[in-house]
Amino acid sequence: MIEAKKVSRRRTMKFAAASAVLPLVHIRTGRAAGKVSVAFWDHWVPDGNEIMKKQCAAFGAAHQVDVQADFVTSVGAKNLLTIAAEAQAKTGHDIQQFPGWEVQNHADQCEPVDDVMKGLMDQYGPVTPASRYLFNIKGHWLSVPCSAGNQNKGPCGRISVLKDVAGLDVVKMYPPSANATPDADDWTYDRFLKAAEACKKANMTFAIGLGTTADSVDTAGAMFAAFGAELIGANGDVNARSDAVREVLEYAQQLVKQLPADAVSFDDASNNRALISGKSALIWNPPSAWAVAKRDAPNVAADCWTFPAPKGPKGRFLPLGAFSWGIWNFSPNKSVAKELIAFLSQRENVEARCNVTQGYDVPPFASMTDFKVWDEVGPPRGTVYHYPVRAADRQENWIAMAPAPPEIAVQAYNRGTMPTMLAKLQSGQSIKQVQDWAQDELEGFTR
Repeated sequence: MIEAKKVSRRRTMKFAAASAVLPLVHIRTGRAAGKVSVAFWDHWVPDGNEIMKKQCAAFGAAHQVDVQADFVTSVGAKNLLTIAAEAQAKTGHDIQQFPGWEVQNHADQCEPVDDVMKGLMDQYGPVTPASRYLFNIKGHWLSVPCSAGNQNKGPCGRISVLKDVAGLDVVKMYPPSANATPDADDWTYDRFLKAAEACKKANMTFAIGLGTTADSVDTAGAMFAAFGAELIGANGDVNARSDAVREVLEYAQQLVKQLPADAVSFDDASNNRALISGKSALIWNPPSAWAVAKRDAPNVAADCWTFPAPKGPKGRFLPLGAFSWGIWNFSPNKSVAKELIAFLSQRENVEARCNVTQGYDVPPFASMTDFKVWDEVGPPRGTVYHYPVRAADRQENWIAMAPAPPEIAVQAYNRGTMPTMLAKLQSGQSIKQVQDWAQDELEGFTR
């Protein structure tokens, strides 16, 4: 993913421990009824932060509340450092934007938000099962799934390269129309492998990473799920030596040969850079790379198409990069914090942000996936039509390491166990060696 702005490590740790950063937004009124501070994720898409600032300002003016909103980059895991430092110091922002598993890591310090979630679900219906898996812990919502930064990480490919080099007409396969029937029954992992081979020969390698950051973990997790390969079952049993895991590793043994030689060193910006520079035919990513290409490499952007994940023996699984807003239980401003989260979660505010981020921010509520932005944004028009989950595409959101008990899954996710298994294959280790290593690694998390 592409960095929007930088916050130094020293500055991050300083404000995380003492909550003393200069606010990017601070609304003051003569009769302020309270105040609230928020650490938002620093958006990849240009102008993504600006719309959030405006909405915070609107809330502050309407409620006579001082709102401090800071935007913390995920580059170098600075947002994770901030969360960890605030949790340890028990001071900082009232609201944290938690990526993925961080709510699980800090569940004992998160204020329950069942009341906020009840109100939102009464309005908009249920959230995705993947979000419930992450944020509803032991029957209580400990954070509110949010659209800001919430992302699907499916394939985004170069239309002309895939058609000319690999014989894939992705626009025909997945046309941008609610009335069209996708012509993609044969969009499978086998076909994906053949396309990867063809594109590598044309020096347009699929930029799929085997590192330990989220993009690599999420892509590997979707592939494992498509083969029915559960490393850890819902009951906590470790299954790294199962037949299903062997099957996915046999497939991956072929795929990793087609990936970049430096795939093991990929971070979450590597695949974006590869696509924007015109050196890759396909990445798995939200539309941030395409959005930045519109500004920096318009010819590349106009040749991009986002489409569903390939199908495996058990179906199509689309990685979900989930975000949520949580409130520290040591916050002195819990009431106004809940009001702000509820305000930012209203449909009109979610849609306004989604429009500005060119469809990047996926709402956690299925009832909100009818926004017009995905139909209209371009070029080319319809390029992100299939970015949200649509019924006709027959795929489901997935969290890598599910259905393992979350308190165990988070450890394997943060360690990057799945992509590390693939990296070991790329380095020449045998399938048995990889399975044995994974079994030992995962049993350590379950003890």
